[in-house]
Amino acid sequence: MSEPQFIVGIDLGTTHCALAASSATHASVKLFDLPQLVAPGEVTSKPLLPSLLYLPTEGELPGGATQLPWGQAPHVVGELAGRLGAKVPHRLVASAKSWICHGGINRRAPVLPWNAPEGEPQISPYSASVQYLAHLKAIWDAEQPSAPLKEQDVTITVPASFDEAARELTLDAAKEAGYGKGVRLIEEPQAAFYDYLGAQGDAIHEQLAGAKLVLVVDVGGGTTDLTLLKVIEGEDGSPELERIAVGGHLLLGGDNMDAALAHHVLEKAKRQNLDPSEWSALVQSVRHAKETLLGDNAPEEVIVSLQKRGSRLIGGTQSIPLSKAEVNELLVDGFIPKTGPGDVPEKEKRAGLTTLGLPYATDPAIPRHICAFLRRHAESAKEVGATIEDGLPRPDVVLLNGGVFHAPALVERLSDVFAQWYGGKPIRFLEHTSLSTAVASGAVRFGLARHGHGKVITGGAVRAYYVGVQGENERMQAFCVAPRGMEDNSSLEVSNRVLNLVLNREVSFPLYVYTGDRVDQAGAVVPVDDELEPMAPIQTILRDKAGTLHEDKDGTIPVMLGSELDELGTLKLNLRTMELPPRRWRLQFALRDGAPSDSDAAKKTEDTQKSTKAGSPSVLPDNFSKARKVVNNLLGKEHEAAKIKGIRKELEGILGPRGTWSGPTCRALFDLCLKHQAVRGQSAEHEVQWLRLIGWGLRPGIGMLGDTDRLNDLWALYAKGPKFPSKANFGEWWILWRRVAPGLDLAKSERLFSDAHLWLLPETSPKSGQRLSGQAEMMQMLAALERLPAAEKVTLGDTYLKNPKKLSTWLSLGRLGSRSPIYGGEHSVVGPEIASRWLERVLELDWKKTEGAAFAATLLSRMTGDATRDLDTKLRETVAERLQEAGSAKSWREMVLTPKNLSDKDASKMLGEALPVGLRLES
Repeated sequence: MSEPQFIVGIDLGTTHCALAASSATHASVKLFDLPQLVAPGEVTSKPLLPSLLYLPTEGELPGGATQLPWGQAPHVVGELAGRLGAKVPHRLVASAKSWICHGGINRRAPVLPWNAPEGEPQISPYSASVQYLAHLKAIWDAEQPSAPLKEQDVTITVPASFDEAARELTLDAAKEAGYGKGVRLIEEPQAAFYDYLGAQGDAIHEQLAGAKLVLVVDVGGGTTDLTLLKVIEGEDGSPELERIAVGGHLLLGGDNMDAALAHHVLEKAKRQNLDPSEWSALVQSVRHAKETLLGDNAPEEVIVSLQKRGSRLIGGTQSIPLSKAEVNELLVDGFIPKTGPGDVPEKEKRAGLTTLGLPYATDPAIPRHICAFLRRHAESAKEVGATIEDGLPRPDVVLLNGGVFHAPALVERLSDVFAQWYGGKPIRFLEHTSLSTAVASGAVRFGLARHGHGKVITGGAVRAYYVGVQGENERMQAFCVAPRGMEDNSSLEVSNRVLNLVLNREVSFPLYVYTGDRVDQAGAVVPVDDELEPMAPIQTILRDKAGTLHEDKDGTIPVMLGSELDELGTLKLNLRTMELPPRRWRLQFALRDGAPSDSDAAKKTEDTQKSTKAGSPSVLPDNFSKARKVVNNLLGKEHEAAKIKGIRKELEGILGPRGTWSGPTCRALFDLCLKHQAVRGQSAEHEVQWLRLIGWGLRPGIGMLGDTDRLNDLWALYAKGPKFPSKANFGEWWILWRRVAPGLDLAKSERLFSDAHLWLLPETSPKSGQRLSGQAEMMQMLAALERLPAAEKVTLGDTYLKNPKKLSTWLSLGRLGSRSPIYGGEHSVVGPEIASRWLERVLELDWKKTEGAAFAATLLSRMTGDATRDLDTKLRETVAERLQEAGSAKSWREMVLTPKNLSDKDASKMLGEALPVGLRLES
């Protein structure tokens, strides 16, 4: 690319977009007026482009209504979009930026407007961002035809709390909109401070004299962004700045204020239960009222119209007055209440959900979030030399940014809160340039600084990355693979730590991110606690293609781990064997569409509402029609294997993580997939995905009306076996039957036992007929058949003990000898003498190194209160002592010593839905 003529900054905001630029050779920042439709066929230039997109249906607007100076637009962007959306809110896309950073959905899927009625047009958050960026590019190219935007140095602003997935999506959106390779991202609080630096010029030395710690508070339409900057004196006496901390992802801003006002209006109107279209219209209305009442020369009152959907009568519309004092009080006390220096938000177990569908913060009090942020980074502030008062760092100066602070009452209250925290001593607020356009101008000044025209704010990566590894007694620990401060486009290798890599079976590689004050070096192993935020794991099978694993090994191979972090935030793990010649595996965490797992929701994997018909429209989620379209499209038509591979991700993007799908939702997906069973014949990958989805849809095979018929329909396919009898497909085949095992009657269980058990050992494998593979998954499936007679369970258990390495987890033996089956009944429990004999073998193992051993011992010795099933007291006490020595869960020891129910977590473990971790710590 040739040298750019201009440095361009774009604020891709939740509420508004802005565009600024300067010559690349000398600093002269200029804000652009942005042409946009304000009425059908009418274009006006304004300093801001509302981040609103209207999706008109065919024929809705007259010809030429979307004509812009550079051509006809497919959608309506900007002010006219808001006006049209006020009338037809279910076609208005707003807050797309908030959705871009929402990891709980597929951000490339057409889900906006959220909860749009069936048949109405929708667009993805990603595509909406493309539309805004394309509109800004068209404005630039029309004004600078000799210097097209794709040839300029462009910086786009993003929240500091944006994860790598949202950053990458933003860069991809710019690329799709026609931007060149020179696009960079800058965090909005930094951009705001860059604009402050540029505006102050030589006076910055005086403005920051004596300051060591700067706090930037940026509250926009969708997010609250917090950043700490360190100030040190440079060699020439001028201040040098380094970013030392950023806040976590916090969906809290003007959108929340709009929702609060909307709820207030509903209370005044004595209305409730608005449908999505009515709610969206109300939110748009109160947003306009808020901006009017908090703006310059504001009236004392604004009337908000609340109209019932479909009503054409004057009597169907309520006029609700909102006063300036009322709005100030609601927003000031609600969002910036008077809090103490020790007040922080309660630890959130899950995000707060609103009728808009976004995971907003549950605590709207911005000061509490600021307090928690400052306390979290007390150590970094102390190193800077900042004042620390009872664990709370004191910023020397504060810079505010974001449209929320257009309201003087909010600024005054925040100043009062800070003063109250620090014994009545006020903190100086720096004089901002423009709350609405500072980040666009600051993005330009950042680009200029990179070209030598101004100061650069330094600082490495503020996030650290960890991969989950299995430690002693199967305890999850976090292994640091990319430490805080690691530079983009850099790599490292941890040579002082050996890990054991699990081969030839499906495993999970969890990933965690940390934004706190602690600095762990690469290779550090830390507990997995609430400080680490989980991201989407990789679930895969790494093969031993060289065939070097021996039967006497545990299915693992020693490796060293290296990592690379590119400029897009893509983390790559390189696994290299210790033995020579080295063998390598690479794992790439795209860091896209990841969502923290919700342990509470994951427990709700089974819906036992037998009185409710599965798949009934009344019990399916509102957006199930989108899931139906995905299944019908991907399974009902011919597609490349690479595309079908993404079906689960597509569905989770619409319905949420699969562990949260209700019983009716799962059964409706099963019914859909069963209609498309022909897809199995297209390729091995098609069959794998079909087996996974249909098995999950029917698990556990009981509990919903119609499950008996469904299971019979599925069983009709059993005799045919996999279409592609590879090891991988056979593995999924056995997993399918394991998942529905509770619904299989004795006859079907006996058939599975008869067909499969002889294949578990080489010496008993039949010499004729189709060869069955996937022995590890086969063993787990057979162990899940709790209705099998005790004698057959004994056969399986003794078979397992002949080759436990090959047959994988010891949990299989625990299930076969369980004292208290989940669904099989007491009559099928193996005798206590058999369980005791098996338990003696388990007691010989090192429970800290052997997968499933500790929990297997728990199941084998679990106390039931039935003397005919319980093991000897001394043996159980021995197991309890070993569990305590191994650091096992307290509930396991309690189950061995007293009759006690399984926890939901242990029941899930027993059912075998959780994948083993792919990396284990070397002792």
